Order: sequence, then structure tokens, then C-alpha cells
Amino acid sequence: MALSSDSPAGLEIKNYHYDLPTDRIALFPAAVRDESALLVYRKNSEPFRETFRNVASLLPADSLLLLNDTRVIHARLLFKKPGGATIEIFCLNPLAPEREYARAFAQASPVVWECLTGNARRWKAGPLQFPFPSDGGVHMLTATRALPGSFDAPLPQAPNHAIRFSWEADLTFGEVLDKAGIIPLPPYIHRDNVASDNDRYQTRYARTDGSVAAPTAGLHFTPEVFNSLDNKGIPRVSLTLHVGAGTFRPVSSRHVGDHHMHAESFEVSLASLKQMAAFGEKTFVAVGTTTVRTLESLFWGAVKLARGSISEHKFTIGQWDPYTGHGDPPFTRTQALEFLVERMEKKGMARIGGQTSLLIAPPYHYRMTDAMITNFHQPGSTLLLLVAAFLGDDWRRVYDFALKENFRFLSYGDTCLFMP
Repeated sequence: MALSSDSPAGLEIKNYHYDLPTDRIALFPAAVRDESALLVYRKNSEPFRETFRNVASLLPADSLLLLNDTRVIHARLLFKKPGGATIEIFCLNPLAPEREYARAFAQASPVVWECLTGNARRWKAGPLQFPFPSDGGVHMLTATRALPGSFDAPLPQAPNHAIRFSWEADLTFGEVLDKAGIIPLPPYIHRDNVASDNDRYQTRYARTDGSVAAPTAGLHFTPEVFNSLDNKGIPRVSLTLHVGAGTFRPVSSRHVGDHHMHAESFEVSLASLKQMAAFGEKTFVAVGTTTVRTLESLFWGAVKLARGSISEHKFTIGQWDPYTGHGDPPFTRTQALEFLVERMEKKGMARIGGQTSLLIAPPYHYRMTDAMITNFHQPGSTLLLLVAAFLGDDWRRVYDFALKENFRFLSYGDTCLFMP
């Protein structure tokens, strides 16, 4: 694929590192969600500290708030072998009999998922079993390695282990995970789970099961914050992107062009697209990098759909799609949204979605995002590249301010409002 001259492929990731002391990584959230600190940055001004509870007062009156309503699943399952060894199975993506998340969680026994397996060398062969409580009784969850021909339908290729789960109870797999699994905290939170993580590592508006990591910018919102937004007349729209474990994978190559972006599933309703289209070119405030990626993927999906390179039913966005040098996009933001609405209505579709591997890095030109609420991100990560594309070289000045002023970093840390 020929990339344009403004592609980020040649960027050296060493230029997007900063020193993050381990004691600045928040191991627990703020005592009250909306009492977390908020770093506010506007273009050509100095960053300053606020409290997240006051975020509505800082947003333009013509803002539209866009939220990712994904819900973190209890994706970690800990199986004990008879000899005492613990085998951790981390559920990533459904493989069979359904690959679409909502239907996959509604399945009865058995199911097959793509999983990461911890301590796999101690699991030579045979099934693993885990007793879990449900409705006053105890039921058994069994995990076995799924081999070709071991299921009713051929299994799609998966880069990790394909694991077959079966259980005795009259429960869906989503219900089994809720009862048997553990909330998967990020790998840089070096502590055991506590009971409060089940609530605090979940946004108040989480609705659609599927993520293995929280859209952490949304963790700061409370009913009181939403009331203040309502009082200011700032509406909100929900969309869905299921956050995968790849979000924590650092860029290990020297150049960004040698990094392979992870794919994540997203979905947006026709009603949400109509609301966005009606809002026109006013201020779109994306809550979290996952929302940003969904919004920008919608734009490039509209471009690819107009050019006939994808269909409404296979809405796939590649990491280099904005950088392929095929000339200027044929749309404004509003035109792209109206085009998607028109095509969906013509096809009788209530929702559109697919997979996105979109890489957002300097000098990416944002099409759908005017302002951004986001937490602080790991050095050398694709999420930091996304922020750098939004702020330009000022990203380092902003992060230096945050370190100097004792902001708390990463998933359970403080947050930022960027309005460049």
C-alpha cells in the first residue's frame, strides 16, 4: 500500500517517551469519581488545574458530548490445577458459535473464545475446572483447548489460544463470566483486585458488554456532572467501541510504521448518527480515546463506502486508511454523517459497525473531534500518539505540567480536557 508523504510511518517512537515514576501511577481511583483533578488546556494558553466536577462550566455551550457505552466484562478466569498451580485464562474475543459480542454473551454452553493463557506451560493437556456459585448452588465451569473439528463449525483463526468453555447451569456465557470471572485491571496496576473495582473500573453509563479494559476517561462522570451538563443544555450521544487488550501494547519498533495496530469492534446506532448529523459543525467533545477512534473511523468508513471499497455490512477500517494518498476526502463531517444515515435508511439498518485498526498519530488531521476528555497515557503508546496528533508539540508541555503539579496518571488517575 502506497502511503502519502504526510503518513506517520516514519515517526521515531523515542520522541514520544517521557519519564513516568512508578509512584505517579494511580493504583486506586479518587475517593469520589468527580473529585479527580482535571488538567485544562486551550491552544496558545497555559494549562491549569480544575476539578472534574466543574467540567460543564468549561465546555462551550454548543457542545455535543460523545460517550463510549461499552461495559468491561469479568474477563479473567482463574483455574486451579489439582497440584495447586493457577492457570489464568483471559477472554479476548468470541470465536464460536457467534463472533458478534452481544450474541456471544447470550450463548448457552458451550462456546469458544480467543484467550490469553497465563502460566500455560503448567497446562499440558486435559480440561481445567472451576466451581462457581450461582442461585444458591455451585456449578462447574470447564475449559479445554479447542482444536480444529472440536466444534460444530470451523473455528476462525486466532493469534492466541482458542479455548472451549462449557458449564452445567442454565446460564448464558455473559452470566457465567459475571459470576465466575474477575474484572481485568491494567497490567501496570500492581495489586490484587478488591471488591470496589467491580464498580469503580466501570463507567456509570456502561451498557454494552464487550471490553477487557475500561474507557477510563468516562470513569470520572457522576449523576451530578450529568445534571450540570443538562442544565447547560449540552446533550450527549452514546456509541460503542469494545476495548481490547491490545490497547496496552507498547510500540516496540523504532518507527511507527513497523507497529501493527490491534483491531477493535465498534458499533453506532442510526439514532446516534442522526443526532450527530443534526448537530452539524458545532463542538464535538469526545470522552476518551476510544470514542475518538470510533468517531474518526466513522468518517473514514464513509469515505471508503463512497469509494466502493467497503460495504455497510463489513465496515472495516485499516490502520493506514487516512494516509493512502488518494486525494482529499469528498466530505465535510456533516456530509459524511448524512451520507451514512442515508445509506443505512436505504438498507433498513438500525446500527452500523465493524472493526477498526485506525492509527492516529502526528500529523493526522482530525475530522470529527473538536475537544477531548482523556486520562494520561503511557510513554511510547499509541494513545499518547493520538494525543500528540491533537495537541502537536504541546503534548510534552502539558505532560510536564501534569508531572510537576502531581497529577495522578493512567487508568485510575486524573484526567484532561483539551480544547485546541
